[in-house]
Amino acid sequence: MWEAIASNKRRSVALILMMAAVLVLLGYLIGGAAAPDGQYVGVAIAVAIWLVLWLVASFGGEGVLLGSVGAREIQHDDHPVLFNVVEEMTIASGLPKMPRVYIMDSDAPNAFAVGREDNAAVAVTTGLLMKLNRDELQGVIGHEIGHIKNHDTQFMMLAGVMMGAIILIADVFTRTMYYSGGGRRRSSGQGAAIFMIVALLFAILAPIVAQLLYFACSRRREYMADACGAQFTRYPEGLASALEKISQSAPLMSKVNRAVAPMLTVNPLEGSSLSSLFSTHPPTEDRIRVLRSMGGGAAYADYEAAYARVHGQGLLGQRTLAEARPVGVRPPSAEPEKADLAKARESVDILHRMSGFLFLQCACGLRIKVPPTHEHDSVQCPRCGRAIPIPAVAAAAAAAAAGLEAAGKGATVSDVAGEEEQAAPEGYSYTYTPGKWQSFRCACGWTINMSPTFAGSQVKCPGCGRMVNVERA
Repeated sequence: MWEAIASNKRRSVALILMMAAVLVLLGYLIGGAAAPDGQYVGVAIAVAIWLVLWLVASFGGEGVLLGSVGAREIQHDDHPVLFNVVEEMTIASGLPKMPRVYIMDSDAPNAFAVGREDNAAVAVTTGLLMKLNRDELQGVIGHEIGHIKNHDTQFMMLAGVMMGAIILIADVFTRTMYYSGGGRRRSSGQGAAIFMIVALLFAILAPIVAQLLYFACSRRREYMADACGAQFTRYPEGLASALEKISQSAPLMSKVNRAVAPMLTVNPLEGSSLSSLFSTHPPTEDRIRVLRSMGGGAAYADYEAAYARVHGQGLLGQRTLAEARPVGVRPPSAEPEKADLAKARESVDILHRMSGFLFLQCACGLRIKVPPTHEHDSVQCPRCGRAIPIPAVAAAAAAAAAGLEAAGKGATVSDVAGEEEQAAPEGYSYTYTPGKWQSFRCACGWTINMSPTFAGSQVKCPGCGRMVNVERA
């Protein structure tokens, strides 16, 4: 695949250079329109704006993108199946480090990846976990890890920053022209008027040109990521079936950030059959047709043959195909599939645990979720009327009321108000029963959730930083 990646890089460099030319020309024209002999000042300002945006993206772009969609990082015990799939695809792809795993609160199934090979992240929606079986989930994760492996995530970040700089500069200029009554210049004359008109027209056209170049960057990459997903999973039908389900539900995610939309497995901001200059992804139907035309093989050569049958031309380089090893299609997973309701409950529970909900089990069998805003020491079961006490750390309430003064041995804790660490009072602990999810309330009011496989002797409160001693029942 390295030959195809190298070819993509050459195309990418050409596209980036064209976007850079648009940026420089835009700065030149706006600078000249704003002041006599201000062309080179405009270029310098345009480059400076791009440089600032690029630095922000380089040192925190992944966090900005993940935060823009409300993605939250989860751990293995939150969703073991998802973590196992990411681990499997990491091994199959040869990535040096497993990507971090995030979850987004959306009923629409979709996913995207960001970052470099050694510092990447994969984010999936709750809808993806609800509606896909294990084989389909594996196909989507394989596709996203293919983007990381092919360096698509790095390039799309750079191209997105370049496009953002062009749109920002053009937007500021056109708004300034509008609110200043046409942007009257101190200098007059026919030449100045012509320069102003040219600058205004280019400011209108530049964002369109930048978006066309940005969209052209991603279409070919989607096919290559599909080829990776098919080989990594050895089951092309899994990804094909997942693409069908995602495309059917894509309109449910219509409010997604426009910077993130082109990075998703299926872009929800465009129709599934849309194939035009303004499409970031190839038609989903074409992608599915190629995957289902691979026959009995899952190797790059099989994908190349299927792609050629559908499109009449090749996608991957000859050297890549010559060096590719044969990969047979495996049978479908024999793992029993959970019911849709169980998968939905599991996905929603992840979000609730991260939001500080308490999970209680009443003697009548009802499972109760207590929101973090509940301030009482007990909650009434809506089915049988029992008063269920809120689990809390032993002897913590009195210590908290006394200002958490040092009162004996124990783990170190931090004061709620942010004072220096002090010794926790004796008995500051929680009794844990292995084998099931449990949650209890810290003295600060924050909920602490413990997984069925918790094996430590202490747990840290994410709210105040206290360390709670854990005793096993």
